[in-house]
Amino acid sequence: MNPFDPLREQLASAAAAFGAGLIDDVEMAMKTDVEIFPVCHHSPASGLAMVRRLREKQPKVIYLELCEDLRPVLDELRNCKLPVSLQAFATELDGFPREWAPLSVIAPITESSAEYQAIAYALDTPGVEIVLVDRSVDHVFQWEPRTEAADVGIEIGDLRPSFAALEEHLLHHGKVRHWSEWWDQYVEQPLSGADYETYRQVMVLIGSLFRRLKPTGNEVDEDRERYMWTRMREHLAATGADPADCLYVCGAFHAASPVMDEHLDISPRTATTWLYGLIPASHSAIEQQFGLAPGSVSIAAATWDKALKRHGLTSFQLGGKRKGKAPAPAATQGLHAFLTQPPQLDGFDEAELLGWCVDIVRLARRNGYLSSTADAIAIYETSILLAGMRNRKRPTPYDFQDAAITCIEKDVVPGRRDVKRLVEILLGGDKVGQVGYDSLPPLARDVLDRLQPLGLDLEKRTIQRALIDLDANPELEPCSHLLWILRRLLPDDAVRPIMGSRRLGERSHQESWDLAIGRNQRSIIELGYEGVTIEQVLEQRLRRAVWDAKATASVALDAVEDSILYLGSRRLTDELGARAVELLAGERTVDDAPEVLRRIRRLLAHYRATEPELPEWAKSFVTTGYAHYCTLLPTAFVEEETGVRQVGAMLGFLFTMEGLALSLGCDRAQLELAVQQSHPEAPAKVALLWTARYQLGLLTMAGLRELVGDLLDNPLVVPAVPQYVSGFVQALDSAAGLTPFVVEVLSRAFGQLPDEILLPWLPRLISTLRAQAPELVPMLVREAERTFPARLPEVDSFTPPWLAKPGRRKRAAASSAGPVGELLAVHPSTGAAVGELLGCAPVTGGSEVGALLAAHPETAAALAEVLAG
Repeated sequence: MNPFDPLREQLASAAAAFGAGLIDDVEMAMKTDVEIFPVCHHSPASGLAMVRRLREKQPKVIYLELCEDLRPVLDELRNCKLPVSLQAFATELDGFPREWAPLSVIAPITESSAEYQAIAYALDTPGVEIVLVDRSVDHVFQWEPRTEAADVGIEIGDLRPSFAALEEHLLHHGKVRHWSEWWDQYVEQPLSGADYETYRQVMVLIGSLFRRLKPTGNEVDEDRERYMWTRMREHLAATGADPADCLYVCGAFHAASPVMDEHLDISPRTATTWLYGLIPASHSAIEQQFGLAPGSVSIAAATWDKALKRHGLTSFQLGGKRKGKAPAPAATQGLHAFLTQPPQLDGFDEAELLGWCVDIVRLARRNGYLSSTADAIAIYETSILLAGMRNRKRPTPYDFQDAAITCIEKDVVPGRRDVKRLVEILLGGDKVGQVGYDSLPPLARDVLDRLQPLGLDLEKRTIQRALIDLDANPELEPCSHLLWILRRLLPDDAVRPIMGSRRLGERSHQESWDLAIGRNQRSIIELGYEGVTIEQVLEQRLRRAVWDAKATASVALDAVEDSILYLGSRRLTDELGARAVELLAGERTVDDAPEVLRRIRRLLAHYRATEPELPEWAKSFVTTGYAHYCTLLPTAFVEEETGVRQVGAMLGFLFTMEGLALSLGCDRAQLELAVQQSHPEAPAKVALLWTARYQLGLLTMAGLRELVGDLLDNPLVVPAVPQYVSGFVQALDSAAGLTPFVVEVLSRAFGQLPDEILLPWLPRLISTLRAQAPELVPMLVREAERTFPARLPEVDSFTPPWLAKPGRRKRAAASSAGPVGELLAVHPSTGAAVGELLGCAPVTGGSEVGALLAAHPETAAALAEVLAG
């Protein structure tokens, strides 16, 4: 006896049991009281079989594997251009973890899907009821593990092996690259002309095979099946419908279910409020959601159109003509005959291939390829050759695509599209659906209604130009305002301003817009899930942004500015401003100090220009910021994590807001103590500290010049001079009067340092200023322009102001001031009159200012410069 005989018998017995189990599943699915219609989503073969069966059986009740609470949305499909997706959306969760928000369920529908054919038949046929029996959207997430969550796309009738080794085996022996091509070659094409019983048996067999090979995770699938059969039995009991008049449409994976007779106790839904609607879909989005190969849905759509013409079928269309002569039923083959006989050749495919070859050459020529008739012949022959090499009786669209790439593309793509993309366009392209006006949520309809005065058809998918002259047509001001809000909420390419701006203190007289609202219909529809009007959505988003756990003071100030620009609600603005004060007081870092300074300056300037006094939150923000930054200043000076730009912004806040802060009750001694307690080591921060001490009067200009001179004289410190300069430049934000001094520092460095030292750190100086102070460098340029001579002949006689002798500087100043300087020097009484105007008390012989001007004529010269300037 062979020692392997027992093992051989055991394996043969297991294989026989496995094969018998598949047949048992098919037999079980064929004997149910409610007829089961197994489908694969977006499968033309399933769609064709559905059209045939609906015309033959004419069922009274259709049970559909789709979330039961999506039923009201089906009626809105009448107003849509497919493909579209049914969507359920929730932002405010009750019963689910907060970090899951927002929750979304998406179920795409295409014309070639069996589900759409069933929906169209049921909605347009009197006396037919369609019942959705799958889990509600709420139950979908109830059954999700609590450790993970993401947007869920309901894959109606998805049929793909979850056993990786099986899929790899099928692709290898089928000589195809991906699952979509295998399915088209070995399932779609053979089943497109099969009779109904054969179609059912083959689909159940495939579903049973994949189900039995699925390694784990059948528990959730079985619970779903219990849920659906429970709902169907409840409906049959409640309505008394005859099971013979019912049709159950489900994925082939669920057709041969071992739990058909079991009952499921369905848990109640949570208190989460779900919003339902329709959004545009596209072939590429469906391919991404279901993991299909690019272009496979477009190929399926082309196969659907070809099969309808070949078999003389009329598909069901919502609101359209659906009457047609039903073709004679195909002869029944049976499962065994179907699986054993070879496919029949069809001459229609040859004519189609010829048309494709001619059209792709024409399309390639339009896109810059040097293609010709010879290429069309080569593509035709290569397609047939590839099909033969892959053991196919006739070329498929995938063979044609490979042949076109081989014969046309060569090694260069002359335009934006390669040949693969051109083939996809030829076969239907990335078709994008559209939701009709009547099916849009109230917010989307409100947007379209309010933009009607522009005179554009905003439902088109093309980019349209809107020209708005607000001076000549003030009635268009509401349209302009709405467009700016949409610009704030929608993607950048949806609403794009070409001319015009919206900032505090500005008003556009003319505006030009590129509008692609039709292309971004989905984004506008999803805004409708958040509110009834666009203003309500913006208000809710601003509130969420400032009350988010990661919100900062700069984020809150940005929300305040948006509130002023777009909503004009003083109550909301004050609320957001008060939140900004809270966030600023609670911050432990100064990373956002530059943004805080920039935004609060802009807001204070706006209020000073438009209102008699500052709002309370702005006053509180200034006093809180003054105390807050004084407290953090010593630490920020020494921390390596805090950059020089942040420290410069802190000093900018403290010194530029000082007058307002002191008038509101702050104490200047707090700032003086903070500066005295600061002991930085980084060169840029040391320079900032020196300027702060100078502004507080703790360091004179002579002392500041002496410190800089010591830097330039120390060869060990010279490499760090660019960092010191960066600190001085950062100080200009709070002390613009130091601009001449910074020009002096740079000039002294260029004049004093030798070339072997100066040239190596010049690039570092430029890169440092460019990275840390790009907006302040123009101040230095303007000051240098005023300081240095403008003409070449004056260069030789030019003496820098910081090197000129005092007497010479007096004479030069008086001379430069012209007659005004001379008059002031000769007649000091004029200076006395100026002093009286400035508020000085008069003294004998004139005011104090007059006496000083008489004793120091150089001061008169300086005053003359001011008056002359």
